[in-house]
Amino acid sequence: MQLDLVPLWAAILALAVFMYVLLDGFDLGVGMLFALRRDPADRDLMVASVAPIWDFNETWLILGAGGLLAVFPLAFAVIMPALYFPILLMLLGLLFRGVAFEFREVEGARRGLWDRGFVIGSLVATYAQGVVLGNFITGFPVQGRQFAGTSWDWIAPFPLLVGLGLVFGYALQGATWLVMKTEGELQDWARRMAGRCLWGVLTFIALISLWTPLAEPRIAERWFSWPNLLWFSPVPVLTVALAVVLVRALRRGAEVLPFLCSIGLFFLAFTGLVISLWPYVAPPSITLWDAAAAPKSQAFMLIGTLFLLPVILLYVFWSYWVFRGKVKAHGGYQAL
Repeated sequence: MQLDLVPLWAAILALAVFMYVLLDGFDLGVGMLFALRRDPADRDLMVASVAPIWDFNETWLILGAGGLLAVFPLAFAVIMPALYFPILLMLLGLLFRGVAFEFREVEGARRGLWDRGFVIGSLVATYAQGVVLGNFITGFPVQGRQFAGTSWDWIAPFPLLVGLGLVFGYALQGATWLVMKTEGELQDWARRMAGRCLWGVLTFIALISLWTPLAEPRIAERWFSWPNLLWFSPVPVLTVALAVVLVRALRRGAEVLPFLCSIGLFFLAFTGLVISLWPYVAPPSITLWDAAAAPKSQAFMLIGTLFLLPVILLYVFWSYWVFRGKVKAHGGYQAL
């Protein structure tokens, strides 16, 4: 019997997407919150808190996109023409954000201009990612294994709503990151912002959770048929519980727990997305198995991936361990 590698590849790509959202999410959130803080010293601290680790996070984006192209080429051929413009905007946002990040530190640079580029790039990249996610949930029209829509189908109420929801989600990640990495007045401000962003996140979670089953019968059947209702009920229950823990942690002055709770909220939202879409990689018609490359091709690419993936994970854990502790005014780190 031939080993079915499709579920393993689906898990690898899911890990890549989740790690990107988790790790790049908080530094994009810091970039958006950057606009709300005017003090130059505080802005420098915000940048310094993500400076050692921000540029490696896009590795997960490359792994996810490259894996989709190599392992699920049919899905890539459907998704790219459907989401060409949101993906282009996302890449441009990441590009300008990265350039601004580096050039604002150059001696004699027009720091105000680069600061605005940092904020705008972070906002555009985040919103575009939310639009891409919204289109995944609603699905792609396909005829004869080809995308049957237009490159403007993404301009619709639901994807645009999801984009705004992700802005609040990444801002929550960024605020809780600053709570963990800074001290004093900036930390207090970040704590207040985290509370406000949390209410925005919960509002959009509720809106999207109501919208999707009403608009998509396949998702309603997945969640509300019996016994699925019983098996999947821990996801919303745990979401509410984590939100309560996060609010209490912010009120009592905890530093690490709010960030961990925000990670948990993203994990539960990601779990709900997998539940809603499985086993489709280009919903509602193309499954993982429909889009998969030849088994020999999957096996060949898996050899290199299983070698590189542990290396990437080890580097991530090592870098975050090295730069643990509070960020200092001069851009260094205070070891724990």
